[in-house]
Amino acid sequence: MKKALVCGAGGFIASHLVKRLKKEGYWVRGVDIKKPEFSETAADDFALLDLRGDANCRTALTLPQGPFDEVYQLAADMGGMGFIHSAECDIMHNSALININMIHCATDMGAKRYFYSSSACVYRDMLPHESELGEEDAYPAMPHNEYGWEKLYAERMAMAYARNRGITVRIARFQNCFGPEGTWRGGREKAPAAICRKVAEAPDSGMIEVWGDGKATRAFTYIDDMVEGIRLLMRSDMEGGINIGRQEYVSVDELVQTVIGISGKNLSMKHVEGPVGVLARNFRNDKIKSIGWQSRFSLKEGLARTYPWIAEQVRKARQPGQ
Repeated sequence: MKKALVCGAGGFIASHLVKRLKKEGYWVRGVDIKKPEFSETAADDFALLDLRGDANCRTALTLPQGPFDEVYQLAADMGGMGFIHSAECDIMHNSALININMIHCATDMGAKRYFYSSSACVYRDMLPHESELGEEDAYPAMPHNEYGWEKLYAERMAMAYARNRGITVRIARFQNCFGPEGTWRGGREKAPAAICRKVAEAPDSGMIEVWGDGKATRAFTYIDDMVEGIRLLMRSDMEGGINIGRQEYVSVDELVQTVIGISGKNLSMKHVEGPVGVLARNFRNDKIKSIGWQSRFSLKEGLARTYPWIAEQVRKARQPGQ
């Protein structure tokens, strides 16, 4: 039985990854500063540890039967655009400490394969109809925000250990990911979850507020597709940052209208000032497709699975005592 350590297992993508690994027959330890918020963890063992500290990283990596076969590093201080713009120092400080300590300790303690979750935020700002970027176009580097800069540095840290210390490293650059059991309120939620929440909270014939002018374009990847990409990449021989994301570009207004359509409500939009981020971010995914990855869920199909879950969370939150 293979043994896997999943860091950040109290969070959205990593908690889904734990479930996938268990289905594949792995023994899994999950580690985070919090347990999953919306369901019981599927991990065989779950450790509440702050991975900013070297000693805690070593505790997470310690097994009586020897080193982990695979380590998945998805722990980070992160959230949606509002959080990214308001918490630059926390993001740089906390995530950098986690990434520096975890790759060092994993290598030192004999882990065989190491996965690092990077982000499309390593790329520069783009115009909506600009040609798609390949992985090599992350350089010359000009990430739009500090979150992207930290991700790029952590990529280079992991690749340096791969070159010099013998550990096998795989790096995914995630496109925006969404789905059930993701953060949907509190300031750290991503755009699909935030829009689903606003629509669910609004009365029929009401209005919701949308940051910016609604013209910024994005592509969104459903959680099942993202987890499939992680597993394929981890088993592959691909080195360096690899893009994983669905190539279905929509404007923010189109995202909102799709959610409204799924809800069945008659709602209007009001554009207000707020952090929007880049105008567009378009990238190729030839490399991940070359090892068999294909996105199975359209934006509408993914939102049709996500909106009812968030609407139910909104309903529960409105109950007395919640």
